[in-house]
Amino acid sequence: MSGSNGRRPRLVADKRSPKTKKTATPRKTSRRKAAPARRRSRNPIVWLVAAVTRLVWGIGWRVTALVVLAVAGAVLFYAATLPPVGNLLDARARGSVTLLDRDGKVFAWRGEQFGGQITAETVSPHLKNAVVATEDKRFYGHFGISPRGIASAIRINLSEGRGPLSGHGGSTITQQTAKLLCLGTQYDPASGMTEAEFEADCRRTTLTRKLKEAVYAMAMELRYSKDDILTIYLNRAYLGAGTRGFEAAAQRYFGRSANELLPSEAAMLAGLLVAPSRYAPTANLQRSQDRAQVIIGLMEDQGFLTAEQASDARQNPARLSAAAEARAGGYFADWVMDSGPSFLTDETTEDVVIRTTFDQNIQNSAEEALQWIFDNKVREGSEAQAAIVVMSADGAVRAMVGGRKFKGVAGQFNRAIQAKRQTGSAFKPFVYGAALDLGYSPNATVVDEPTCWDIPGSGRWCPENWDDKFRGTITMTDALRLSLNVPTVKIFEAVGREAVVNIASDFGIESDLAVGPALALGTSESTLLEMTGAYAGILNGGSSVEPYGLIELRLKGESDPLLTQEGGLGERVISEDAARQLTYMMHQVIEAGTGQRARLPDRQAAGKSGTTQASRDAWFIGFTADYVAGVWMGYDDNTPLTGVGGGGLPAEIWQETMSRVHEGLPARPLPMMAPEPQRQVATERSQRSRSSTDSQVDRVIMNVLDELFGLGRN
Repeated sequence: MSGSNGRRPRLVADKRSPKTKKTATPRKTSRRKAAPARRRSRNPIVWLVAAVTRLVWGIGWRVTALVVLAVAGAVLFYAATLPPVGNLLDARARGSVTLLDRDGKVFAWRGEQFGGQITAETVSPHLKNAVVATEDKRFYGHFGISPRGIASAIRINLSEGRGPLSGHGGSTITQQTAKLLCLGTQYDPASGMTEAEFEADCRRTTLTRKLKEAVYAMAMELRYSKDDILTIYLNRAYLGAGTRGFEAAAQRYFGRSANELLPSEAAMLAGLLVAPSRYAPTANLQRSQDRAQVIIGLMEDQGFLTAEQASDARQNPARLSAAAEARAGGYFADWVMDSGPSFLTDETTEDVVIRTTFDQNIQNSAEEALQWIFDNKVREGSEAQAAIVVMSADGAVRAMVGGRKFKGVAGQFNRAIQAKRQTGSAFKPFVYGAALDLGYSPNATVVDEPTCWDIPGSGRWCPENWDDKFRGTITMTDALRLSLNVPTVKIFEAVGREAVVNIASDFGIESDLAVGPALALGTSESTLLEMTGAYAGILNGGSSVEPYGLIELRLKGESDPLLTQEGGLGERVISEDAARQLTYMMHQVIEAGTGQRARLPDRQAAGKSGTTQASRDAWFIGFTADYVAGVWMGYDDNTPLTGVGGGGLPAEIWQETMSRVHEGLPARPLPMMAPEPQRQVATERSQRSRSSTDSQVDRVIMNVLDELFGLGRN
């Protein structure tokens, strides 16, 4: 290991070039071997997460881009197809009906009311601010949807135990407007759905519909200005009581334009948006006022009202107009709507104006009288019902109360026109009217005694008087005055059943009249409107009437009427003398008979009470020289009345009603005629002998009566 000379060789380092230094082999070898070691030492979970993240990101941004492009395309498409704002303001598929009273004043509305187009620029600032404060305080700052509002609504729904889309929706005014427009889909009657079903379907809350709604809302923001969107909303929103839009609601509830609303009124209308039927002031004024207080607080908090303005609004809550307080015309309006052609009333697609015979003062009188009697003379908690009709002698109906506690909604059961009930003794004037028309005098006599008839298929029938007494020979006037049954049936048989049936039918009793002796005592059924109309025929001198309420029907904005009604007088039924004599006899009923509780202190009146078997129905119908009024009382389920007859509470309701109706009217005498000299009816042969100057016809008639009632009495 030594050199040639025996010495160790000198240790000398190898010479390295610059290139060799930069790429030193040992270091290269070391790095190549270390790298795999580091890869092998990485956590596999971390590696997997990183890989998934890269994959998701790679797919996600591409999908997001596609969604954004699709949404943008949809927004642009909807924005391009949206019509001008003016085409979207009237949402109705049906028209409206405005009813005017006899003085030309509005007293009721039916159908879908649209008061006319309003704009966000011209409407009362208080209304505009109330709507924004209540429904969407960020309205003027968002782009159609409010992520913050949606998140807040979902949080509230979940905290209250509901689904994320159930309950609070977090919708902006723009989204609500999109929903009102049904995302651009118009109602088609040929679809098989009603308009209500169509609207309910448009308001279904599903995730898919919410997404479409958001897209449509953004399209509206792109196409319209904020005030344009608010204008559509103000005109299309449903606000209860058949009103579409704030103009119709302002006129309906307050009798003024939406451009003139006070803060308290604006707050009340804005409060209806959450639940129009529940908070409608015509349904519950106090509830509506309480809701308005909440809206006033929101307006104050958001700076739309000063503290002074808010305090004044709270201290002076909105109140209904006089027309609104009339509860939409109640039963009378429903009746008039049914009396006209359906294509111009219930099913109209036009806006119609109907002038009627309705008198608001008389209606108030009837309602107040009924309420006073039930408050003061009927036991508390009674479920007995009553109905009232007041009309003029020509059949023009002035007021109608179809029952107690009318709730101000259309379509309630109207006992004045829909309830067919037995009339009892209220039918008797038609029996006596038939006798008078044949020439008998009110002083003609008939024997009141126990009498029976054999009824085919029913056996022997022996009517009794209401007091179980018999009075012997009695005049027709007294028989009617005391409402005696046996004399009435005798006269009914004497003049002929068909004659009485014909007279009652000609006077307007359209119900089936069973031809039998019991008909004389009112066993057949009729409505209060029919009976009151028939009594109007007695007052007007013996001519039939057709009760009517519609005077004129025209399209809104037009001057020429489509329908007119000048009066309800028809053909003569009984002679004028007979009608005047019958009026005299019915006057005695009130003066000294079963109807004394109906007597008026300052004027003459005529009428007749009626009570049916087991007191299931009690009537009083009568008239003065000015008006005819009918009253019915009973239970809807035919439960017998306790201690009530036609001459009792019904007569008192009649008296209270007519006393109020005639306040301020001069007293006029009844058109009645004093009795002529006696002519006997249904008595013994010796009492009916005639002079030799009697006509041959009279002799034949009296011979027939003698065979029936003189010798053949059972």
